[in-house]
Amino acid sequence: MSTLIFEESRQGRKGYAYPAIDVPEKDGLSLDAQYLRETDPDLPELSEVNVIRHFVTLSRRNYGVDLGFYPLGSCTMKYNPKINEDLASLPGFLGLHPLQPIHTVQGILRLLHDITTLLCEITGMKWGTLQPLAGAHGEFTGMKLFRAYFDKRGESKRKRILVPDSSHGTNPASAHISGFEVIELPSNREGMVALDALEPYLDENLAGIMLTNPNTLGLFEKDIRIIAKKVHAAGGLLYYDGANMNAIMGRVRPGDMGFDVVHLNLHKTFATPHGGGGPGSGPILVAERLVPFLPLPDIVKKGDAYGLDVDRPDSIGRVAGFFGNIGVIIRAYAYILTMGADGLKRASDLAVLNANYLKEKLKKIYRLPFDQVCKHEFVLSAKDMKDRFGITALDIAKRLLDYGIHPPTIYFPMIVPEALMIEPTETEPRESLDAFLEVMGKIGEEAEQSSDRLKEAPKNTPVRRIDEVLAAKQPVVRYKKDG
Repeated sequence: MSTLIFEESRQGRKGYAYPAIDVPEKDGLSLDAQYLRETDPDLPELSEVNVIRHFVTLSRRNYGVDLGFYPLGSCTMKYNPKINEDLASLPGFLGLHPLQPIHTVQGILRLLHDITTLLCEITGMKWGTLQPLAGAHGEFTGMKLFRAYFDKRGESKRKRILVPDSSHGTNPASAHISGFEVIELPSNREGMVALDALEPYLDENLAGIMLTNPNTLGLFEKDIRIIAKKVHAAGGLLYYDGANMNAIMGRVRPGDMGFDVVHLNLHKTFATPHGGGGPGSGPILVAERLVPFLPLPDIVKKGDAYGLDVDRPDSIGRVAGFFGNIGVIIRAYAYILTMGADGLKRASDLAVLNANYLKEKLKKIYRLPFDQVCKHEFVLSAKDMKDRFGITALDIAKRLLDYGIHPPTIYFPMIVPEALMIEPTETEPRESLDAFLEVMGKIGEEAEQSSDRLKEAPKNTPVRRIDEVLAAKQPVVRYKKDG
């Protein structure tokens, strides 16, 4: 039974001892009474060893990609090389301040310019910005670029953004808060954009379409060139959600598919820390026609020196305080340089191989709604198990915790009932995949032979099933003493 740190507190216990003051006290420097506490803060009283043991114990109960398999679909929770952490922690980087004079920060400006160039090469785009602090922030920035482009052309009536029904939820949200009207496009039997559903919206009101390719079912939109041609012919633009870029690096580029704006998740594709709400980084790369609208300041190279260009009258302005989430960007830069072009291509190849290996094995146990070659991820359905045994995707996810495996994404995309969205990434060896397959096989047997065991899972975790509705509506976020 775990205890709160407040419950371990004992009056008078300390983890420190200050030496006696050996200098004279100065009168007249005390704070005004209104700023002083009237009572001591209600903090736990513990020895140093108690504090250390408490927090180390908590850390061991937290699951992370360094501890085991993490097959979250559409999230690319890949292993983060520790050399990237070391490089991002170099004193020269840690000591920087964003308001230093330009001539004193030439090194970091070069790095930012270089990685922008590399990302453009990887995506097939012209130029970009590193300012967006996450993927959704990048989407918002991309939608603002759409708006600025059309306003400059006097086409302010273009307000419709098309979004597939399998898209990431942030896509319609980003378009909506940017002032666009969101139109949902249905998927066809193959799990891809239905071309006939696209036709009615190819008019003077079309602003563009937001796609990820491969899509959230892990399937490559084979008609992407046709879609791009139709949208461009109608005067619209194409936005690429880069969440699934892990599947195609070095094989195909969004720019070559016809996309005008691309956001990347450095915290997914390029092996930087991810999860828990941050940190993140969502750079935006654009085609040539949208370069004038990019956020300020732009990092430019003049001879052997680097500077900041603010003379861009059509720019949408800043979207972040300074230059982006620099620590994440440095880690991604180190990853790209370490991997090289061949390494990035190899990473995508292995991600696709791992996903298809799991898919072919698991479709014998679980329903596979779209049975075709996938890219880096695939989506199973527990609907048959629910109909036959009353076992849901949630039950399967909870049971995986008892086996020490982080569950996959569940109930997304919503076009698949009882969805289990699995992405192994390229960093997992076959032994990890086989161990996961063995556990999923056991759970399949349990569903048929002992469904109550799944309904009661997890049993081996510090916290078991909670009332999620109650936790959301009436969260307990701080400790209160009895009485």
